Amino acid sequence: MVDDYVERCTDPTPMLYSCPNVTAVQHLVHLNVGTPTPMRGPGTTPGLFALESAMDELAVALNMDPLQLRLQNYADRDEGKSVPWSSKHLRECYEKGAERFGWSKRNPQVGSMRKDGKVLGWGMATCTWPGSRSTADVRVRLLVDGTARVSCACQDIGTGTYTLFAQVVSDKTGIPMDKVQVLLGDSDLPPGPTSGGSAATATVLPAISQAAEQAKETLLKVAVGTAKSPFQGADLKSLTITNGRVHAQGKSPESGLPFSEVLAMRRLSSVDAQARTEATENSKQFSIHSFGAHFCEVEFDPGIARLRVTRWVTVLDGGRIMNTKTGRSQLLGGVVMGIGMGMFEETIYDVRNGHPINSNFADYIVPTNKDIPDIDVTLLDYPDTKLNDYGARGIGEIGLTGVASALTSATYHATGVRVRKLPIRIEDLLTSTVAL
Repeated sequence: MVDDYVERCTDPTPMLYSCPNVTAVQHLVHLNVGTPTPMRGPGTTPGLFALESAMDELAVALNMDPLQLRLQNYADRDEGKSVPWSSKHLRECYEKGAERFGWSKRNPQVGSMRKDGKVLGWGMATCTWPGSRSTADVRVRLLVDGTARVSCACQDIGTGTYTLFAQVVSDKTGIPMDKVQVLLGDSDLPPGPTSGGSAATATVLPAISQAAEQAKETLLKVAVGTAKSPFQGADLKSLTITNGRVHAQGKSPESGLPFSEVLAMRRLSSVDAQARTEATENSKQFSIHSFGAHFCEVEFDPGIARLRVTRWVTVLDGGRIMNTKTGRSQLLGGVVMGIGMGMFEETIYDVRNGHPINSNFADYIVPTNKDIPDIDVTLLDYPDTKLNDYGARGIGEIGLTGVASALTSATYHATGVRVRKLPIRIEDLLTSTVAL
């Protein structure tokens, strides 16, 4: 035992539902295994498996629809912190998800829904993840060749960070995206955030925005302060940049000049600016979270105790969605990882020495294309400007939260077997009394 490792599994418990008396306590147990590291959704993911499974069990005990139970206990403010939400549209996630999935057709009786000789199970769960931001520095440079360069020592781990930087610089300066060069991942660049906690996008956005605005303002000052410039002496506020051209507001971009010519008139190779994002603001006045809902269908064959996921619908409220394509991809990946958590993945340790036995992809089972159905993802688009001026929150981890409990709830609905330990095993399903 070399150190402590704690995941904050109880964080969602006091805030997700309205309840006047809630206490969540977490204990640390030391084990003779290697210290783990966070993968995706640490703390909240296992915590929600317990909480959302308990909600489904409660719904069954009350003979109540699981979705109705959640709506009846909907939290209009964070009761754990006694502060309002910065933005919350979970109710709409429930409603849209239920409509797209066809939840109203669900027969609550275990094993009652059939299709093509198989038993169907329908389950749902809430997902959530906190919104936050850390510190970052970003530099934006406008060059005499008509391009822009934006740089930061953060990284793109496949989440679309390169595209995000180019999008914001283009949005703020009017320079086409194909003329924006993005430099990331080098420690010589201005300090950036780590890729963790679903906070990178929310962190870099204010710095990119401010640096781009400052670089643009510097360029316009050059335009009005350069001899023989057509804008010499003009009011700075009367000018703007569109499609990389400086022009008077209210007139077409073609009436002005490419910003590269403005720099050339002053014999400048570039103008630049650097800005910094500070850590999360409003964190004491508001509770900042993303929310969503999962709806899933499983197909159970009692004859061979085979369970497969056949349909999936996810609706997410993640603030403003900066890039729908990359954002949707993040949620698809989260759901796939959650299906792995619920149905396939498990580390098995040697009891003699604590070493993992299945430490390779031959023995550690992960889902493949054959195991994953078409996943229907809907992204709501409500900016949360309490976190940054664009109103975007991180969505890299929320897709995984709640998936396992939606799976086990659907499994119970199909089989009558309540699974409380993951992954769902064929040994669990052999105890089902449901027959074809």
